[in-house]
Amino acid sequence: MSEDRLPDKPSREQFEANYERLWSEYGASIGRLASSYESHAHAREDLLQDIRLAIWTALPRFRSDASLRTFVFRIAHNRALTHVWRKKRAGRSEDPGGLVDARENPERSAIQNANRVRLVEAIRGLPIPFRQVITLALEDLPHSEIALILGISENNVAVRLTRARKLLKEILGSQT
Repeated sequence: MSEDRLPDKPSREQFEANYERLWSEYGASIGRLASSYESHAHAREDLLQDIRLAIWTALPRFRSDASLRTFVFRIAHNRALTHVWRKKRAGRSEDPGGLVDARENPERSAIQNANRVRLVEAIRGLPIPFRQVITLALEDLPHSEIALILGISENNVAVRLTRARKLLKEILGSQT
């Protein structure tokens, strides 16, 4: 959905088509975002469904004040934060799930998968403000959009990113 504008009063079919285009464009990024908040596959799927539903219900209220991408990521982050808060309140612990990679070179795939898992686990271990900015930065969002999504200043985004990277280096350095 490279267009950041939706038709004013779309028909049901247009709305569903716009939603599906939106999901095909941002779905992978939102999946990675959900993965940074939830390691267990079933809980991650629940979180993704919550995000999908929240986007579906909020989409008619999109006013083009910000880009559609910013709008979608803000909804996704808000849902993820609510998910974390509810999980913490319920006292549930994370159940680390394994990732299987079925590419041709098993050794290289295993190393890449192990590195990816280490990085995702390190990101999950960051405090939420740092986790938010690093996850969005990994999706190649500019500081200005990250600031809009999180409701903070661009300078605060830069500071949080610097601190998050430093913490990640410390965490990943201590794991070797």
